[in-house]
Amino acid sequence: MKLSAEQKAFEARLGHRFARAELLQRALTHSSISSPTRSDNQRLEFLGDRVLGLVMAEALLAEDRAATEGQLAPRYNALVRKEACADVARQVDLGAVLKLGRSEMMTGGRRKLALLGDGMEAVIAAVYLDGGFDAAKAMILRLWGERIKKVEADARDPKTALQEWAQARGMPPPDYIQTDRSGPDHAPVFTICARLADGQEATATAGSKRQAEQAAAAALLGRVEAD
Repeated sequence: MKLSAEQKAFEARLGHRFARAELLQRALTHSSISSPTRSDNQRLEFLGDRVLGLVMAEALLAEDRAATEGQLAPRYNALVRKEACADVARQVDLGAVLKLGRSEMMTGGRRKLALLGDGMEAVIAAVYLDGGFDAAKAMILRLWGERIKKVEADARDPKTALQEWAQARGMPPPDYIQTDRSGPDHAPVFTICARLADGQEATATAGSKRQAEQAAAAALLGRVEAD
C-alpha cells in the first residue's frame, strides 16, 4: 500500500517515516467512511490515548521532580485532553488528510475538534505500532513541545477559570447554551455557546457536551483576557 503525495507530506510533518503504510492509512480513516474491507481508526484511537498518557506522565515527572500528585494531575489532564490533541492536529494539518464520509465533509468534519483529537490519538498509535514506544515518544515530545513546559498556565479547567473571572467582576456564572446537534446517535456532534452576562460569547463544537462547553469556555476566556 502506497501513500499519496499529501500523506507523504503529512508523514514528513510528523517526523516519522512509516515502514507499514497501512497503519497510517488506517489512522486517517474515520468511521464515516469505513467498510468491511476498510478499517477505521477507532481501535487505534483507544491505543493512542494510552500511549499519549504514559508519555505525558513520564514527561511531567521529569519536568518537575518536586511536584506533588495534586499538582501533576491537572497538568496531565491539560496535555492529554481532546482539545490539546486537536490543537496538535491543527499544527500538523491532520484535517487535510483525514478520510471522511460525504456527510462529515459537508458538515466541516476536517475542522471538528472531536475528529481532529481522535485522529491525532490514532496517529500516535500508528507510530507506536510501526516504530515502537521510543518512536511514538519522540514524536509526541516533539509535537507537544513547549506545551509541556508551559502547562501550568493551561492546567486550569476552562469552565472554572471563566466562572472565577466573571465572579471577580461581579457577574453571575456564564451560561452554556446548546445551539446545534448533528451527526448520528452513536457519534453526535454538539455546538455550545458560552455567554457572559455582559453579552460576550464564544462558540465551539465537539463530540460531547462537556468537551464543547470546555472548548467554548476556553475560547471565551482567551478573548476576555486578551481584552
